[in-house]
Amino acid sequence: MHQFGEIPIANTETVKQERLHIRLDALSKLKLERAAAYAHKSLSEFVLGQALHAADEVIHEHETITLNEVDWEVFLDALENPPGPSAKLKQTFAEHKKRAQW
Repeated sequence: MHQFGEIPIANTETVKQERLHIRLDALSKLKLERAAAYAHKSLSEFVLGQALHAADEVIHEHETITLNEVDWEVFLDALENPPGPSAKLKQTFAEHKKRAQW
């Protein structure tokens, strides 16, 4: 089982059925082929690997929160000592309860 937002990682036994077509100029293709050769990979393996690495970085950047020590303590305190329901929240629950009854 995986966490929310987490995409299972493909392995060597994963059947590859999807395709991605890109257009690029000749110099860009030559550069990618050269880099793939240095990495001892096919062009497809190289481009896919680099794209997935970049995707992981972008996803991590947008889905990870880093707190300093002070903010962590405030967050932890809020989890351990949540405030009681406000008057507005109690009113909203009461209204919902009236409407949700069959």
